[in-house]
Amino acid sequence: MVTALCLHNATLLNGYTTMKECGVLIQENKIIDVFNEELFEHKKFPTGTRYIDLKGAYVAPGLIDTHIHGIGGFGTEDCKTSSILKMSEILVQYGVTSFIPTIYASKEEATIKAIEAIVSAMGHEKGAQILGLHLEGPFISAKRLGAQTADSVSPVNLAFMEKLWKASKGHIINMTVAPELENMRDLALYCIGKGIILQAGHTDATYKQMVEGIQGRIMHVTHLFNAMSRMHHRDPGAVGAAFIHPELSCEIIADGIHINPEIIKFLLTCKPLDKVVLVTDSLKTTKQRTKPLMANNEEVYLNKCFYRKSDNVIAGSAMTMIESVKNIVKFGLSLEQAIQMATINPARIMRQEHLGLVAPAYDADLIVLNKNLNVLQTIIQGKIFNLKDKNHACHH
Repeated sequence: MVTALCLHNATLLNGYTTMKECGVLIQENKIIDVFNEELFEHKKFPTGTRYIDLKGAYVAPGLIDTHIHGIGGFGTEDCKTSSILKMSEILVQYGVTSFIPTIYASKEEATIKAIEAIVSAMGHEKGAQILGLHLEGPFISAKRLGAQTADSVSPVNLAFMEKLWKASKGHIINMTVAPELENMRDLALYCIGKGIILQAGHTDATYKQMVEGIQGRIMHVTHLFNAMSRMHHRDPGAVGAAFIHPELSCEIIADGIHINPEIIKFLLTCKPLDKVVLVTDSLKTTKQRTKPLMANNEEVYLNKCFYRKSDNVIAGSAMTMIESVKNIVKFGLSLEQAIQMATINPARIMRQEHLGLVAPAYDADLIVLNKNLNVLQTIIQGKIFNLKDKNHACHH
């Protein structure tokens, strides 16, 4: 009977550092120890431990996607528990061990149905763990819709918000709002009381309104540069506020389309690395093999990212988290920076302190990558998925 799992002869990628010749000991769903390979022959392991020689492959924390609408033909707009569970299964292939399903702005009935589908899926995952849910609206600006629809936007309405909170059974983790909306302070205070993390996005806020939002603890920025007021030398706007205020954290979509790669490099010269988070903002059509391609109930087409067919507006990315990590390296940044932005940064910003590091007492959510950064294994709560190379497993 297997009582523990030991991954050894690994190259450990923890975001901050890379360490060669390391081992990781997992028992049940927790990391018990991380040790130098020199100790392997002399270390005492629990009886029944399974040993896997990784032959120098990378071991990193599992990837965390905090902004994702769907993948593989399944999305939150389906308002089906089965769709959320399929997202969980599919994400394993791409090294994602936990995610926050993101709901588009929509009318009350559809929003509540989408929330209920996510909540009913929690605890029944067969793959990536659902941390909670992200509401991308409905309290956003009609002037900065992006791919959202005008009829889904709502003025701040605390009674509506209370209904959403009750439907979520306390599982709303983060919410995208426009700081400039009337009565936003009341909404912010409500969300602070519930522990909801507020993000500025789909916003036409002036710089002054962004600063007022910071005072109301709107401290994270949704897909920086996209669907927000741009930086101007007379009014820095939402983008300028993200650059000027180091306390603000932000999402970036690293597909090379949503943001020019040089701007990503420039951002990291201005902003602390621990304040930048990789997200996919991927649509249900990402990796979908059949047509038509529908996202948020509208037809889209693929040209490196997805565009809405009716007006050619960018609708979201076609990227996975592991592709995002690869892109960051391709853009000329370090692998350590890429891993940090995809693991420990989102974990800390979303207050998931048990995730994001390969270290004792953290959850046993890990990925094994080859030198080309392809996923060989995904380990979630100590369970191994996606073992592509069975020769990797050899008993000690």
